[in-house]
Amino acid sequence: MDSKEALNFINRVLSEKGKPVLNSVEESLFLGIWEDKKYEDIAATIYRDNQYTRELGGKLFNKLKQDLGILVSKRNFQNPIKHFHQEYLSNSSPIIPTRETTQIKISLLQNNQNPFVPINTKVDNPEKFFGRDQEIQQIFELLNNSSSVAIIGEQAIGKSSLLYAVYQQSINLLKSPRQNVFLDMNNIHNQEDFYFAICEKLDIADSTGYRFTRNLQDKRVLLILDNVGKLNGEGFTRDVRDHLRGLAEGENACLKLVLAANESLKTLFNDSYETSPLADICQQVDILPWNEKTICDFITKRLQPTTIDFTEADIQALIQESGGHPQKLTQLCYNLYKTKTL
Repeated sequence: MDSKEALNFINRVLSEKGKPVLNSVEESLFLGIWEDKKYEDIAATIYRDNQYTRELGGKLFNKLKQDLGILVSKRNFQNPIKHFHQEYLSNSSPIIPTRETTQIKISLLQNNQNPFVPINTKVDNPEKFFGRDQEIQQIFELLNNSSSVAIIGEQAIGKSSLLYAVYQQSINLLKSPRQNVFLDMNNIHNQEDFYFAICEKLDIADSTGYRFTRNLQDKRVLLILDNVGKLNGEGFTRDVRDHLRGLAEGENACLKLVLAANESLKTLFNDSYETSPLADICQQVDILPWNEKTICDFITKRLQPTTIDFTEADIQALIQESGGHPQKLTQLCYNLYKTKTL
């Protein structure tokens, strides 16, 4: 039994017992401990600090004890699970279908909740966020090296979900702590609204211009802006972008920026100058469609706690039709899952 076989077995038994299966962080932790990796090495793969990873390890051991009755530790992890696996196989016996067991199976299928959600909105549940580990690592490497970041990708590629994951994980992954502020610019109508929203979230006096700069001088803020192209619309001037640049310049600047847009900032903010003020200080991180492996892993992960399977032909069709776009893929999977539960 290798690490992945052990993980699949544990999740299967948890599902059969009606217990929550391991989430993505717990799965990475399980695999790392099974493969006898040090906590600091596991921490690097799940983008958490060492102490927090050790605490997660303790919670994982407790979950296996409470839900499955398996007593494990960091030093003795494989053997108890292998022993449990052998006992499980020896105690399993073929079940002759009866009217009662058939009815239970039908009820289970009817009660299966469609796992392919949310469909048309950002993923704000950390346990459902999937497939952008490399981008997360790249973004925090840039932030920890004193750069601001621009996340660039086409519509519905998953920028908002990635941006929100940065917001959620910044407390653990930023080397120098910052107060994080997340704004969806689609909810901001003009630059007066923009400054007011930031002041409200930071609990400082409502202000703009120099007063805003003065109120911010003793703070260290990670400002995360979704749909930043709105800054180029009616109600906003270049002054706002120049102001943001001034506040974000320097290694110990009061602002660090993480912005999301559909096109490069240089193209988006074409201010009739040689350089765009924001493009000049933000390192670009491109968000691309998922590859075939990521798509397959996503489908497997979502179907794991259910009784539904997608065939190889189903999966290949989903790959082709979605083009690797997470939102489109989720919608297609949602529809296919629904047809299989009818």
